[in-house]
Amino acid sequence: MIGLGPELHLHLFARLLLASLLGGLIGLEREVHGRPAGFRTHLLVSLGSCLFCLTSIEIYHIYGNFGGAIPVGVDPGRIAAQVVTGIGFLGAGAIIRERASIRGLTTAACLWVAAGLGIACGLGLFQMAIAVTVIALINLLLLKQVEKRLNRDIYVVVKVWSEDRPDFISQVYQLLGTSGVDRVEAKFERDLERKQMFIEFQMKRGKKVTSPDLLARLSELEGVKRVSVD
Repeated sequence: MIGLGPELHLHLFARLLLASLLGGLIGLEREVHGRPAGFRTHLLVSLGSCLFCLTSIEIYHIYGNFGGAIPVGVDPGRIAAQVVTGIGFLGAGAIIRERASIRGLTTAACLWVAAGLGIACGLGLFQMAIAVTVIALINLLLLKQVEKRLNRDIYVVVKVWSEDRPDFISQVYQLLGTSGVDRVEAKFERDLERKQMFIEFQMKRGKKVTSPDLLARLSELEGVKRVSVD
């Protein structure tokens, strides 16, 4: 049995501590950037995954049939497999959708990696767990600087309230075309009693066109009452 002997107990405790340390290191980076799933969450995910893995191995040693008379009826990988599935629910809770943008995907991926670190530590794959932690931290800390240098498209939501004029939509389309903005989705509303019009665009823009610039250009159109760029 895996749990006999004080030296074996110390070995198991070392696995739990290492899982906590490695998961906490990844969570610390998320904590610094103000993410909801931070240091404690990642530490607990990694620790819990390691515990599930060790429990699975212990069940295998206690209830597995090693006499050879019948096949071994205990699968030590079953609990670990369920950890991989179950961590998806926790990761989904870290993902937030705000209009045209989605936040929290990196944090959800970090939780998934933390669960993997816990399983690796539970199996005694210490070198692999440490290597994955180093790679993950390099990805989070260094590659983020590379992403900032990329010319990426930025998705925004633009809302325009104006007077009900037949040529207003075409004027807005023309302005967006000359501003280097690509429309993704559009929504139109018309208030016949108040003779007002509402237009909402989901669009992507490059770094050359800033939100204040787009806001100023739309505000200059004749008949515009209110403009919002999110």
